[in-house]
Amino acid sequence: MSTYALLADIGGTNARFALGDGTRLHAIDTLPTADYPRLEDAIAAYLRAQNISVKQASIAIANPVTGDSVQMTNHHWKFSIRALQAEFQLDKLRVINDFTAQALAVPHLGADEKRLVSAGEAADGTPLAVIGPGTGLGVSALVPDGHGGWVALAGEGGHVSFAPRNDTEVAIWKYAHARRSHVSAERITNGAGLTLIDNALATLRGETLPERRPADITTAALAGEATARQTLDTYCAALATVTADLVLTLGARGGVYLCGGILPRIADYFINESPFKTRFIDKGRFEGYLAAVPIWLVTAKNPGLVGAAAALQQG
Repeated sequence: MSTYALLADIGGTNARFALGDGTRLHAIDTLPTADYPRLEDAIAAYLRAQNISVKQASIAIANPVTGDSVQMTNHHWKFSIRALQAEFQLDKLRVINDFTAQALAVPHLGADEKRLVSAGEAADGTPLAVIGPGTGLGVSALVPDGHGGWVALAGEGGHVSFAPRNDTEVAIWKYAHARRSHVSAERITNGAGLTLIDNALATLRGETLPERRPADITTAALAGEATARQTLDTYCAALATVTADLVLTLGARGGVYLCGGILPRIADYFINESPFKTRFIDKGRFEGYLAAVPIWLVTAKNPGLVGAAAALQQG
């Protein structure tokens, strides 16, 4: 019987797995969620490929974890935690929100696993905000526990209402609202939000364009196409407003950690050219408050798996 633990970071598009030895990761693999009818099937496939069985597991998953029954927000997988533990004969199983895991990974980041977006002066003893777009919009935070450690929050801040800041964003909100009764921050700033913004801006220009995938938009924007660049600039500005709201709500003067799969792919543009930093501090009387908050872009390859390992060690 292996002494390794099974670690998983389950998103709407990909399921990432590893074998954990403390917070050290081994045998990392990524399986497309669309290829498996159930989470259990993906886990079994990974364990078969490694020719291993385990007695402990920690799963970070992209949806609320509020009881035994888990239903993914952006995918059809659902399961019972108790039944999952029984099926794989696990002595110990932790199931946590995926951005709770992202937050738990922050203290373990190496210097080469993050990039400075905006310098500031972190205030000791204050929370750290953790937010990031991908298939959804994940939100968490680390709060000091009073004993030199951290408590990771399990929230669903991506589903707060989107707050437009100018006429263009009001028009985007109206475009989205015509299709969804609730326009959340996630709806605008997740991966699909790039396509939504692109379509809305084309409508504003009176154009009818073929619908573009998020990756096509970012590629075109980085290549200098004006309409795609407007889409990407609008997207980053909207994300900045959501992030600043989170910092103000939490009093997260310890810093912001931007995670998720989208931003590392556009890191140079995001740090050096996007309107994110300007919009982030655009809060009137609280501009100085926000300007002092350092912002980091997490570039680590598997922070969710590291966070899942940390959760298993906590208890």
